[in-house]
Amino acid sequence: MEIIQFFIDLLQDPRGFIAEWIVAFGVGAYIPIFLIIFVETGLVVMPFLPGDSLLFTAGFFAADGGGLNIFVLLPVVWVAGILGDSCNYWIGRGFGKGILESGKVKAMTPERIEKTEAMINKWGPVAVFLGHFFPFIRTFVPFFSGLGHMHYRRFLIFNISGVITWSSIFILLGYFFGGIPIVQQHFELVIVAILVISLIPAISGAIKAKLSMNNSK
Repeated sequence: MEIIQFFIDLLQDPRGFIAEWIVAFGVGAYIPIFLIIFVETGLVVMPFLPGDSLLFTAGFFAADGGGLNIFVLLPVVWVAGILGDSCNYWIGRGFGKGILESGKVKAMTPERIEKTEAMINKWGPVAVFLGHFFPFIRTFVPFFSGLGHMHYRRFLIFNISGVITWSSIFILLGYFFGGIPIVQQHFELVIVAILVISLIPAISGAIKAKLSMNNSK
């Protein structure tokens, strides 16, 4: 329960947490950022972590002497995402069928599984790139790529490009716009807006799936 509460608190106030890490760990503040991005992308049981808002906030702290260095932050996050996705791929390849059949991963709802599989079926390896921009899907695509035995070299190419593009966009948004006075004054609202915008595709897909099920009855 404590770990769940930690992530809930992190979701609500990423700025406060990163500020505490910088004060407590100094240059070691990159470590918790690395671990959170790695866990979100690498463990299929943790798809709800605040990757987008964390990256935006980290970018803010990398600007104007905020305690982080943009030239260190970017490669740290790139490596975390690439390694995390690769870990998730091999989990799916080695244990994916058993995990699905167990039903123990509650975040893997039928709607999310269907949406992820539909994306992979439609876009193939390109889905590995596109999936980074959708919460939950971001965590599930590597897992299902491994489960479906997508060639690892092909997966890795699109994974690297996807991680670098996704993480760089959100970090640079925070870096260039996080210090604007109106953003500073309403930072929590900006974080909420990022979460809402990120979740729109997932919510829309769930609603469509629900309506489709009702219409088929």
